[in-house]
Amino acid sequence: MHPTFLSVLLPVLLSSRSVFADSEPSKPCTIFSPYTGAYYDLNAIAVQPLVDHKPAHKEDRTESWHAKGYDYGTNFTLNFCRPVIEDISDVVGVDESLWKNVSAYYKYDEKIYSIGQQSSEPVFRGRKLVLNYTGGSPCDRQLTKLPRKLIDDDDGDHKSEDNDDDHKKDDDHKKDDDDDDHRKDDDKKHNNGGKKYNVRRKSTIISLLCERDSLAPNAHLSFLGASEDECTYFFEAKAKAACGGVNETQQTLGPGGVFGVIALIAAAVYLIGGIAYQRTVMHQRGWRQLPNYSTWAGIGNFLWEFFIILTSSCARFLPRRQGYNQLPTHSRSRSSRAEDENRLIDQLDEEWDD
Repeated sequence: MHPTFLSVLLPVLLSSRSVFADSEPSKPCTIFSPYTGAYYDLNAIAVQPLVDHKPAHKEDRTESWHAKGYDYGTNFTLNFCRPVIEDISDVVGVDESLWKNVSAYYKYDEKIYSIGQQSSEPVFRGRKLVLNYTGGSPCDRQLTKLPRKLIDDDDGDHKSEDNDDDHKKDDDHKKDDDDDDHRKDDDKKHNNGGKKYNVRRKSTIISLLCERDSLAPNAHLSFLGASEDECTYFFEAKAKAACGGVNETQQTLGPGGVFGVIALIAAAVYLIGGIAYQRTVMHQRGWRQLPNYSTWAGIGNFLWEFFIILTSSCARFLPRRQGYNQLPTHSRSRSSRAEDENRLIDQLDEEWDD
């Protein structure tokens, strides 16, 4: 009876607690797993900005996280949920007001390319914890395929052989003008930051994996690759913060409090169930309705007698009151005994002499 009641009551309490926890607003860069309910806080691996060119805490990093590009030809600098702490400027295709919000970038040919703006909202895609940055520098058109009209010109019929040299020069001038127009359009797109023109921009996807090695660093970032048009960059980060845990800020009860609540519930079930059984089945009344009344009564009597023994043994150590109503009876009784003995001895001596 008792285990069944507890098994029904405890899930209700835990579910109500989780409802209250989910109703509270979570802080940035945190998320609850929709599958396990685990709490993930990535602020532990986010590099904090420097204060007077020094870290706020001794254990804090003095630079953002880095990932080697290997065969890609450049290295990458990233931060988790926060902008990079390095001072960067002249970011290609990004407004100056957004330079301070760049969370991932790389340098190539003495230029800085942003691959994503700050985002403090990790998401779950399936069971994978993912952090996504968007709104980086515009994708480079030179790395994509050539425009179709240029390909058609190369693959078309060689009708230019029948034309004169003047016509060839005119075509060359037109192509140069078209190229200049395309460059101007690209410059407008870059300068306007994609506000007036539909510009594809670089983005970053970071897949976070759990690192359970206690000797490993807080995070290890690896570059996995980039899309063919170099608009999307993929990274993998192994971190202890990606293992999940319990939200300590929302936990209202400690371990002792949880066990205390369970003990109170068990005592209430024992008391109520026992009284119901003794009253309905055994037809007991008064104090005998309590479950195991004789056992608890014996324990109560033992404790009461033990209390009396302690109080009586400690009473003799208490100071007594000194006053006129108290006389030294012990010394007086001893002197009277000595006088009685002396009188008896004298009486015996007189009888012996007679």
